[in-house]
Amino acid sequence: MSSSCRVALPEAFFLPTGSGQRFCLFYPPQGEAPRGSILYLHPFAEELNCTRRMVAQQARSLAQAGYGVLQIDLLGCGDSEGEFADATWEAWLQDARHAHCWLREHASGPLWFWGLRTGALLATALANALAERCNFLLWQPPPSGQQMLQQFLRLHTASQWLDAGNASGQTPANMLDNGQPVDIAGYTLTPALARGLAAARLEPPSQNPGQLVWLELSAQAEPVLSPASEKQLAGWRDAGWAVSAQVLTGPPFWQTVATEEAPSLVQATLDMLAKTAAHTTPP
Repeated sequence: MSSSCRVALPEAFFLPTGSGQRFCLFYPPQGEAPRGSILYLHPFAEELNCTRRMVAQQARSLAQAGYGVLQIDLLGCGDSEGEFADATWEAWLQDARHAHCWLREHASGPLWFWGLRTGALLATALANALAERCNFLLWQPPPSGQQMLQQFLRLHTASQWLDAGNASGQTPANMLDNGQPVDIAGYTLTPALARGLAAARLEPPSQNPGQLVWLELSAQAEPVLSPASEKQLAGWRDAGWAVSAQVLTGPPFWQTVATEEAPSLVQATLDMLAKTAAHTTPP
C-alpha cells in the first residue's frame, strides 16, 4: 500500500499530569515532510461524545495530509481520570498545557490549536498563556463562555418541563450562586467550573499573530457569517491575524448523538489549511 493511500492509525496513551492521567490519541503525520502539529481541544459535556466521529474523520485526514494531531480528554471527560464534578476551567487549561508540551516534543512544524465550540475558548486561553507563536483552527466558535454556560443551563430547564416533580423552586443560576452544584443531563456542574467558563472569552493573542481558520456550519442553503461572527473576526484582523473564514451548509453534529456527518467541513478544513501553509511561519 502506498503512503498516499495509507490510513493514519492513532496511538492511544495516558498522559500523566499533576492531577491524574489524561487519555490521549496521537495521529502521526504521514509523508516524509511534516506540515505541522495540531492540538485538538474538545467541546463541553455531552458535545464531546456527539462530536467524536467527525473529529476522528478530520484527525485522520489531517494526518494523511502531513499533520501530527493530538487529542486529549480533559479532566473528568471521556476516558480520562476524574469526575466531571472535579473539573475547573483552570484544571482544563493545565491539561491543555501538558498536552501542548507533549506535542512539541513529539511533532514538528508550525503549531496549530484546533478548538470545537467550547474547545475554541480553551484554545485561545492556552495561546494567551504561552509566549509561543501559534495558529488557530476554530470550528463553530462561540463568542464567550457565558453564552455556552447559558445554553447548558437551558437543558436543566427543559428537563424540569418534562418532569415537573423534580422542580426545586430554584433556578440553576441561583443554585450556582449559592455555592450548590447542579446536575444537568447527567453532568454535575460545580460553581467553580461555571465561574471559569462564564469568564472565558474568544480573544486573540496580542503577541505573535499568526493564521486563523474559522469554520461554521449552518442549515441555510446559502449560509453567511452572522453579524456576531463578523464582529469577532474584525477584532482578530485588527490584532494582526490573517483570517480565513467560511460558512458551510451542514448539520449541527455537536447537538445530537446520531451519526450525522459534515464531509464538506472536513474538506474545507484541509483546503483552508493548505492555502495558509505558504504563510505559516515555522517555530
